[in-house]
Amino acid sequence: MAGYENGAEQPSCPELELPELLLTDAIRELHSEIENQWDSLRLSAFQTAAGRALWKHVVNDPLADILAGETYLRRLHEKMKNDHMSNAREVSGVILAVRTLWFDSKIEAGIASFRNGETQVVLLGAGMDARAYRLSCLKDSEVFEVDFNDVLQVKTTLIEEAWEHKYSQLIVKSVTRVAADIREEDWLEKLKQSGYKPERNTVWVLEGILYYLSPSHAMKVLNVIADICDHTNTVLLADFMNKSSTMLSNSSFQFYSDWPDHLLPSLGFSNVKLSQIGDPDANFGLINDDPLNLFNKLRSLPRTLQINPEDGTPCRRLYLVQASSSPIQVLL
Repeated sequence: MAGYENGAEQPSCPELELPELLLTDAIRELHSEIENQWDSLRLSAFQTAAGRALWKHVVNDPLADILAGETYLRRLHEKMKNDHMSNAREVSGVILAVRTLWFDSKIEAGIASFRNGETQVVLLGAGMDARAYRLSCLKDSEVFEVDFNDVLQVKTTLIEEAWEHKYSQLIVKSVTRVAADIREEDWLEKLKQSGYKPERNTVWVLEGILYYLSPSHAMKVLNVIADICDHTNTVLLADFMNKSSTMLSNSSFQFYSDWPDHLLPSLGFSNVKLSQIGDPDANFGLINDDPLNLFNKLRSLPRTLQINPEDGTPCRRLYLVQASSSPIQVLL
C-alpha cells in the first residue's frame, strides 16, 4: 500500500501469484496478440485491470487478473516491488485503487439517490471493467458497456473462459455490450438500439476515458449526456486531468480541464463536487498523512498552479468529479 493513515509502516510487497487459467496457452496467446496490435487507448484497459488485480486487498475484483493479462500484471508488480524496496511515499497503482474505490462508492450513492424507477448504468469506454460481476449495488440495474468492438469481443472471450472455471458470476439485472466509438456521432443511437432508454434514471460512468479524447470529442460526449438531463434524473461520474498531467512526454492524453467543477455547470449539470486523491472521500485509508506525500503536497497548493514553486515539478492532478441533474433542475 501507499502507506496507512497516521504514517504506519507499509507491509512488504507480496509475491505475484498468477491464476492457472491465465497461464493456459489460449489465454496467453490472446493477450499476446492484443499487446502486439492494439493502440494505447485500448491497452489502457489492461493497465487498469492490473491495478485492480494487484490491489486486491482493497479492491474486490476476482476477474481482474484474467482481464489484465500476465504482461501487465508482471510490469506493475515489478514497479510496486521496487517502490516498496525504496520505501517510496507513493506505491505504483495506488491512484488506480483509489480511483476505482471512489467510482464504486459514487455509483452506489448515485443509484441510491434515485428513489424510484428502474436504473441504468452506462459505462463509456468500459474496457475491462467488471463491475457487473462484483458490485452488489448494481443487482437491480441494467448495465450498458460501451467500447470498441474488438475490446468487447476480447472481454467477452476472457469472461466466458473465467465463467467456465467458476471465477465469478453476473450480479446485475442485465449487462449489454454496445460496440461503438464514442468519438463518432452515432454512439448514442447505437446505445438506444441496444435497449438504453433516455427517460430512465441513469448513472453515467466515464472512468479513465475523457483525457484520451480530443477536446472536441470530449466536449461532444459531455454535451450529449447533458442534453439527456432534459429527460431524466442523471448522475455523471468522471475523472479529469489538469493541463500539466497531459504534458508528459510520449503521452497519449489530449483533453484536460483545470476547472471541471466550473465546466460541468456551464453545460447544465448541478450539484457538482470535485475531489482530489487524498481528500476524505478519495482516500480509503490508502493515503497517509505525511505532508511530503505527493498527493498531500498537491492538495496543499492552489489549483491555479501548474508548477510547484518549491521544487519546480509539474502539478499533475487527477480530479474525481460527480455531478447530477434532473428535468426539474433544468426547468428552473
